[in-house]
Amino acid sequence: MKAAIITAAGKAAVYGDFDEPVAGEGLELITVSASALSQFSKSRSAGSHYSSSGHFPSVAGADGVGCTAAGRRVYFALPEAPYGGLAEKSLVSSKHCVAVSDGLDDVTAAAIANPGMSAWVALVERAHLQPGQTVLVNGATGTAGRLAVQLAKYLGAGKVIGTGRNENELAELLSLGADAGIPFALGPSFPRGVKQYEQGLSAEFARGIDIVIDYLWGESAKTVIVAIAKAVQDAHPVRFVHVGGASREESVELPGAALRSSAIQLMGSGIKSVPFPKLLHAVKNVFDAALPAKLQIQKKTVPLSAIEENWGAAGKPRVVVTIP
Repeated sequence: MKAAIITAAGKAAVYGDFDEPVAGEGLELITVSASALSQFSKSRSAGSHYSSSGHFPSVAGADGVGCTAAGRRVYFALPEAPYGGLAEKSLVSSKHCVAVSDGLDDVTAAAIANPGMSAWVALVERAHLQPGQTVLVNGATGTAGRLAVQLAKYLGAGKVIGTGRNENELAELLSLGADAGIPFALGPSFPRGVKQYEQGLSAEFARGIDIVIDYLWGESAKTVIVAIAKAVQDAHPVRFVHVGGASREESVELPGAALRSSAIQLMGSGIKSVPFPKLLHAVKNVFDAALPAKLQIQKKTVPLSAIEENWGAAGKPRVVVTIP
């Protein structure tokens, strides 16, 4: 069968032939129609994600959409090594499959599954969002962040604040449910960037903040935490949920005073911090919400044969590989 193949750890995928999987007890043989080229999928395939199997050569792709041998249309996640989602066929545990809602096309389902799941789990399972609460999405202009803004509003948030580097893209979020946007510019080229970002955050936090969904980490996350300590009222709890590290800054020098002087609750969200069945249930919830919430995601389709030139594509628009 045709597939996107990872020949060794850290390598990019190449287009080629791979042995077809054979169905076994408890395993579904999936005829794949679409698979998203997400950062999670790429890092897991290449062996750098903590959930990677480390089996090479292998087929790339951590998830996808397709049909079972019985003709059931499903989303599937974490196929059995060495098979992946970026191939004509894949092999996956029947427990790792979720029915795709009627009216939701395969490409859209593949595009929203992972980022939508991450947002839903962070908001519902980790932050326990309650109606009327205020949510800040740090890194709201990315693919996952945009969905988090939409889902927070759909789930009943009273106010949603987005942050990001691109002011034009922050303005676009207002049409997706955001009530306010806070731009920032950090790094050596912007010596006053941290101070300006903190001031913008503090002005909003003084009016109340309940939840932070963080897709960036690094300097921006540290600034958010410091602003919470300085601006949030005495002992008001703020749930800070770290979801992604798009800043590529893995370590943060966090001042202890920021924790001692606030009721902030720091936590992560993802594989192993949330039981896998709940992750899959979140995917189903996102699929069911897609039409009533009018979820929007920027996506681009490419054929499987073009995997090599698209492997390094940016996360936005979300690249969805169509098969065949």
